[in-house]
Amino acid sequence: MKQQIIDSIKEYSTIIIHRHVRPDPDAYGSQGGLAEIIKASFPEKNVYAVGQPEKSLAFLRTLDELSDDVFDEALVIVCDTANEERVDDRRYTTGAKLIKIDHHPNEDAYGDLLWVDTSASSVSEMIYELYLEGQEQGLKMTKEAARLLFAGIVGDTGRFLFPSTSQKTFDYAGELIRYGFDRTTLFNSLYEIEPHVLKLQGYVLQNFLMNEDGAAYIKLTKEMLDQYNVTASEASLLVGTLGSVKGMRAWVFFIEEESEIRVRLRSKGPIVNELAKQYNGGGHPMASGASIKEWSTADEVVEKLIGICK
Repeated sequence: MKQQIIDSIKEYSTIIIHRHVRPDPDAYGSQGGLAEIIKASFPEKNVYAVGQPEKSLAFLRTLDELSDDVFDEALVIVCDTANEERVDDRRYTTGAKLIKIDHHPNEDAYGDLLWVDTSASSVSEMIYELYLEGQEQGLKMTKEAARLLFAGIVGDTGRFLFPSTSQKTFDYAGELIRYGFDRTTLFNSLYEIEPHVLKLQGYVLQNFLMNEDGAAYIKLTKEMLDQYNVTASEASLLVGTLGSVKGMRAWVFFIEEESEIRVRLRSKGPIVNELAKQYNGGGHPMASGASIKEWSTADEVVEKLIGICK
């Protein structure tokens, strides 16, 4: 499959790379890293990365704005997106050929070519593997591509702490840092927290509720976010905060937006993606998300999470 993807990249003169809505570092890293590799390898090609910009990740990459006609006869590659409904920029279906590259469970098998590896720590790790497959065929790595892929790996492994981190992950990360990008600046950009968001983090630590089985939750209403002047995207950066609590087994953040309540599930052992699927969500076994409409449904999710932890 990797060879088929490389052959497709060689075949098309215009390549447009997408990722999921509400992007995280792996979405930006895999999308941008792949774009930089293709640009360096085939400078004659037109290569674009599209989607709604995420302010908190602007340090990683500036995205492209395209007219509809650019998609005509283009190769479209979607990175790090399990379900079609989560692809950012709905024009992804209007190209000549569609490729899916992902590491989530392949329950929505869209695309003309699909490369899904659920054992990979991140799609950024997969993109580096694609580079290794094609380096004898003209694929080139650059400092900027290495920076983006490293950021994606770091983000999706929780700084190499999550169980998805493998020996291969460490090997690839070690190879990427040889390209000499500024790791200190990158880590600071990834993990420094704005003062107003830090104050909300304090609220979370003081107000989360956890039972004797290690199931926990916190509800962040729209009014609460407004009080701290924090956006829903910024609040989502705090989801990992409860992972350091002793006795914690699984937890859920409820973050209210204008028209829905985002459900962010995390775990240190119990499988939570099956719970996310019950609410039109999904993701990894120990890191998943969904959306609900009512706070009464949030109470239902909490009860089910308690049952899982039992």
